[in-house]
Amino acid sequence: MKILGIETSCDETALCITEGFSVLGTSLFSQVKIHEKYGGVFPMLAKREHAKNLVPLFKNLLEKIDTATQTEFAGKTKTTRNQPADFTDAQKEFLEKMLEREPELLSAFLEYIPTIEKPNIDAIAVTYGPGLEPALWVGINFAKALGYIWNIPIIPINHMEGHIVSVLAGAQVTKTAITFPALALLISGGHTELVHILDWTKYEVIGQTRDDAVGEAFDKVARMLSLPYPGGPHIGELAGKERKERAEQNGGKKSDDDSEKNPFTFPRPMIHSNDFDFSFSGLKTSVLYKIKELGELTPKIKQQIACAFEDAVVEVLLEKTKKAIIKYGAKSLIVGGGVIANTKIRESFLGLSGLQVFIPDLSLATDNAVMIAMAGYINATKNPSVLKTDPKTIVAQGNLRL
Repeated sequence: MKILGIETSCDETALCITEGFSVLGTSLFSQVKIHEKYGGVFPMLAKREHAKNLVPLFKNLLEKIDTATQTEFAGKTKTTRNQPADFTDAQKEFLEKMLEREPELLSAFLEYIPTIEKPNIDAIAVTYGPGLEPALWVGINFAKALGYIWNIPIIPINHMEGHIVSVLAGAQVTKTAITFPALALLISGGHTELVHILDWTKYEVIGQTRDDAVGEAFDKVARMLSLPYPGGPHIGELAGKERKERAEQNGGKKSDDDSEKNPFTFPRPMIHSNDFDFSFSGLKTSVLYKIKELGELTPKIKQQIACAFEDAVVEVLLEKTKKAIIKYGAKSLIVGGGVIANTKIRESFLGLSGLQVFIPDLSLATDNAVMIAMAGYINATKNPSVLKTDPKTIVAQGNLRL
């Protein structure tokens, strides 16, 4: 089954086409530089950029697949480059109503889509939540427009399920490699969740953040340290530099205790609570108070604060996850979401023993369309009736839960 994946939940405009668990091609535009001056994602700007970039990315995707496979995947380009009149009046009326809030997308759609034949696609998988609702609607409406014109079924996908299945795109991983029951730790800019997995599509959230998500905490601490947006990678870079310098002072040996020789120690919120919830607001506030107390920060102090903050986050994530593994008898652990790109967190979880640990490739840790397409494939194989979903029922749900 060939599936077109569409992801527009935040600031990544992403498309891909997969066949089973094989990736035929991807096309992505990151808006990070655009939102950088705002210190975060501006929803209506994200919506506009998605609308502007979806059709060019789709064209690029089809061309890349044709070139790579030496086949006419997208069908022959029509010999006469007809204008929008190629659509019937009824089709044009539908598209104008569907995309009335995205005029730039409508214009590009009407210009390009009539010039190509229907691609060799069996279904469209699109993120419908959670995320920024204005951004989600652009991807959903694009999926509905394509589905209508080419009579292709649409599979609505939960973004967080996408992060769970993202590990299946690795070269060494297959669907059968994950042993159930499994556990997933999902850590991103907007989410921190522990999920008990009985089987594919059977998920139970057993723990979540009560305030800030872990990625959000990284970004906020980065702003306190006057680091650029997105702040997470910069925190990781400073923390890594501090550990490297500490190891060099120790004769090149890494210390078992990351807090050794670091003058700063921050709290580990809820690490001993009797549940699997998280809280990072207090940790963030503790860092803020320390920064105000210190006043001027030297580059060395920034490194030490970043390292101490990262140590606290890693310890909380590890302890909560290990407790959940024991309680639920998990045989496999999946760690997904953008924050798993952090080197310290990645190494800490890969170092766990006693169970299989699956972490996506770095390119699939952040938001991408591959994970959405693969989640669509799993849903379609586990429950074929999803291919009969009425497109009218697919709506953006910013606060969607697993």
